[in-house]
Amino acid sequence: MSGHSKWATIKRKKAATDAKRGKIFTTIIKEITIAARDGGGDIDSNPRLRQAVANAKSANMPSNNIQRAIKKGTGELPGVTYEEATFEGYGPAGVAIMVECLTDNRKRTVAEIRHLIIKYGGNLGEKGSVNWMFDKKGQITVKANGHEEDTVFEAALEAGAEDFEIDGDAFIVSTDPSDIMSVRDNLENSGYEIESANVDLVPKNLQNVDSDKENSVITLLEALEDHDDIKAVYTNFDSED
Repeated sequence: MSGHSKWATIKRKKAATDAKRGKIFTTIIKEITIAARDGGGDIDSNPRLRQAVANAKSANMPSNNIQRAIKKGTGELPGVTYEEATFEGYGPAGVAIMVECLTDNRKRTVAEIRHLIIKYGGNLGEKGSVNWMFDKKGQITVKANGHEEDTVFEAALEAGAEDFEIDGDAFIVSTDPSDIMSVRDNLENSGYEIESANVDLVPKNLQNVDSDKENSVITLLEALEDHDDIKAVYTNFDSED
């Protein structure tokens, strides 16, 4: 899989920390609210909402939190209005960066993202400056739980997956974006535990960074990930080791 990299592994491990401190809940709640607002509160007829709710359940979010977020999206309960925004640019060593945001104040968010990128040696680019370097793919993280790699690989292909690889204690299954929930369902029905399922931006090619600049890149990426308005950070960064 072309998009797997050192950053992909760091990002997945960091998600566990985010879950502990609540940021992952905040992001999922925003996603549920937007999905319900745009497509209605019926999970069966709203694929995006169904995906967001499935991720909420995988993250052990309480059902009342999920229902409250849906009702805020449909207007049954008062709530903040969020909008989606995507920003792109370059980090240290010229690595490409894509940032997806869910924000209630676009001007504030873009100013803060610009500040972070410049602070750590990068620059915010114009729309279209780097998004051509990425493909949109469904990415399903399956917990290994002692399963043999060949067995999971065969199950993923039978479920309709396009690609597959192992990442520590998990398997990363790649799909066409439109197939993500059907592949997820097939794997789950086959007894596999799903950690997450998201439509991500996967770099077409990875860019190795010299070891003396690697820490600067990772520091910037982690600072962006920590921002409350940022849903996801994608990059073509990889290390030489």
